[in-house]
Amino acid sequence: MAKKNKTDEKDPKEEVVEEALPDTEIIEEDVVVEEEEDESLRDQFVRLQADFANFRNRTQRERLELYQRANEDLLLEILPVLDHYEMGLQTAEQHEVDQAVVDGFKLVLDQFQNVLNKFNLKPIEAVGKEFDPHQHEALTHMPSEEYPAEVCSNQVRRGYMFGDKLLRAAQVVVSSGPAATEEGEE
Repeated sequence: MAKKNKTDEKDPKEEVVEEALPDTEIIEEDVVVEEEEDESLRDQFVRLQADFANFRNRTQRERLELYQRANEDLLLEILPVLDHYEMGLQTAEQHEVDQAVVDGFKLVLDQFQNVLNKFNLKPIEAVGKEFDPHQHEALTHMPSEEYPAEVCSNQVRRGYMFGDKLLRAAQVVVSSGPAATEEGEE
């Protein structure tokens, strides 16, 4: 018997392995699948970038709104102090207090108003202006010889705008026009 050379013999397992190797068509399908996965990943990445940009913008907007709201709350607490200070100054002027004291109070009031102006707080001028329910709060209607009907004739409490937003409405007395005269007095 002749010895069979191991190299001459083929192992049946090797043949199965050779047959199981992928052909070119399968490789092309794998490339297409990888391209679809890449496209899907790119799409997810773009969406994540957009989500992050939206999150960043929303956070900045919320921070600005919080800052604005905090300023509004602080200013609303300070405005009554300013009102009382102005009333005290008017009373001092009416009672002829020493002019040096009045001038000192006026300087402090000017500084206070300059600080408020830096924060974009502007007083609403009401006397002589037509009544605007968006800026004025009517306390009463009174006849006036000086002002026509529906014009603010007196300001009880000053109103303020914070930027473009109404912070506090001005409390006013609205003119109802000249007093009606009775027919017998003519």
